[in-house]
Parts: sequence; C-alpha cells; structure tokens
Amino acid sequence: MSKTMRAVEIEGGVGPISALHITDVPKPVPKDSQALVKVKAFGLNRMDLLQREGHYPVPPQASKILGVEFSGVIEAFGCDAEEEYKVGDEVFGLAYGGAYAEYIVVSTHMLVHKPKELTWEQCAGIPETWITATQALYLIGLFTPGKSVLWHAGASSVSIAGIQLSIADSASAVYATARQDSKCEFCVSTLGATAAFNTTTQDWVAEVLEATGGKGVDIIIDFIGAGTFQGNLDAIAKDGIIVHLGAMGGTKLPAGVDIGGFVRKRIRYEGSSLRSRDEAYQGKLRDQLVEHALPRFVDGRFKVLVDRVMPWEEIQEAHRALEANETKGKVICTIG
Repeated sequence: MSKTMRAVEIEGGVGPISALHITDVPKPVPKDSQALVKVKAFGLNRMDLLQREGHYPVPPQASKILGVEFSGVIEAFGCDAEEEYKVGDEVFGLAYGGAYAEYIVVSTHMLVHKPKELTWEQCAGIPETWITATQALYLIGLFTPGKSVLWHAGASSVSIAGIQLSIADSASAVYATARQDSKCEFCVSTLGATAAFNTTTQDWVAEVLEATGGKGVDIIIDFIGAGTFQGNLDAIAKDGIIVHLGAMGGTKLPAGVDIGGFVRKRIRYEGSSLRSRDEAYQGKLRDQLVEHALPRFVDGRFKVLVDRVMPWEEIQEAHRALEANETKGKVICTIG
C-alpha cells in the first residue's frame, strides 16, 4: 500500500487562490479511535478562505491541509474505534482539517453512516454547516418553539440549514438578510422564511421592527460582525440572544455605537466557534444531528442545497466562487 497520497496544498503555507495546488504528501495513519477514510467528496467553507490567507486560528491538532467536512469509505482503523463502524462502511463526517485530500484520518466519534438516499456530494455538505447551525440555534441561542429568529447572510450554507431547522421546530417567524434581491427571494421561496431583507437597499432593522410590531426578534444569528452590531442591538427583542459566529463585515466598531440596549433590553451577545471545540463537545452535536436532522434528510423534509459540484482539480475556481459570494448553498469538490 502506498505511503503517499495527493492533497491540495498552499504554496508557501499561506497565500492567494493561485497558491492552491495538488501535490503528493505523506498518507496519514489512523491511531487510537481514528479511522482512515478514502475521500469521495469534500465541502468548502468560508473558514477555508481565511485559513488559506493565514487569518484563521487553526486548532493545534488540525492537519495543515484545508477542509473540515467530507464523505467517503472507511479503509482502516486505529486500535480503539467505535464498534459500530467497519472497513468498507460509507460515511460522512467532521474533522479538524485535512479533507482536501485523497485520504483523511478522523475520530470515529465524528463519523455518521451515509444514508443510501443521499449522494456523496450532499453528505459532504452536511457536517460543518448543519452542526454549526445546530450549535448556534439550540446550545447558544436557547431556541424553543414559538420564538422568532433572524439569520444574517441568509443564503449562506449555515443559514440555509438554520432557517430549515427554525421552521421545522415551530419558530413563530423566521427572517433573513442578504445583499442581493435574488438571495432574499431564495430565502423566502425556496427555504420558507417569513421574510428576507436586502441590507444594501433596505433598512433591515426598520423592516424587522415593523414585521414584529416593534417587539424585535428573540434570536439573531450573525456572521457579519461590526457591520451589523448596532443593528442587532436595535432589532433584538427584550431578553433576546445574539449569536456571533463571524466577522465578514469587520471587527472594529465605528464611533457612535450605542450599547445602551444591553442593559435596557437585557441582551445576551455571545460569540462562539465550532472548530476550536474539543471532540467530546463536537461529538454531542454529531449525536444531535443524527437524532434530530438525519431522518429529515432521508425523507426529504430537510434539503441539502448544493450550489455547484466541481472536480477537485478545479479547487482554485471553487475558492473563487465562494470568495465572490456567488453561491446559494454548498460548493462541493469531488475526487476521482
């Protein structure tokens, strides 16, 4: 058996899209509770763009190879794998890194059996986005039926998952924002959001307050950061929770930001990430995904929306598509 494999690397360790290339690297060896998986497909995430540029804090246990979600076939195990898996099993899963490659080693505690009803490409687009949405909505946002939710960047993969979760679990209303009319329409007509607002042409805060009779929304999931900070404080309801997951709009607040709402509305504003969490934390979220969402993928109630599938040899074009904010759903690369 070969001791090398092909993988996407970044020339110089960090760099622009043009630095991405496929080359031979050492093939990983599973140990302890790990499985060696031959990768069929992997999903792209915005963290990959940041990591490529050297702007993402990579966990110490992560491979230097990009990619955290994948689907494939188990080829070998370490010495302490979960008994429910065997060689030849078709799986998908979440890793700390290493998915842009022919093989990946990952804890069996972060694997899920691939349903026959879903394709390799669909399964590769589930783990990071749906687990992140689950964490944000339930663990941090403390969602319960009857609450209202606003998902920023509504056509992003995490919000696509989150909007579906919110609706399925009986939110009183589900709102979204986006920067294009077509994406706002997508959130309403395809995903079923109550309403979606264009942040470049509309006063989204005023629209939210009008839609909620001045109350505001109970939970806001935010990926923008500085650009929506004041608006979030204005649009959140009393005793509301704002979940901060990213800073696509910057991290430096402008002068004049009014934080009075924190006390006046008793707001909780909490930041979080998934990749920096330990395996036990991620494993509990995997279990919740399997119990709560997987049956709905199988029967079609939940949609895994894949915007485009590309051969991994076109990894540069795949990164360009994600960087240009052209997509409504996942960008997936296939191997072989």
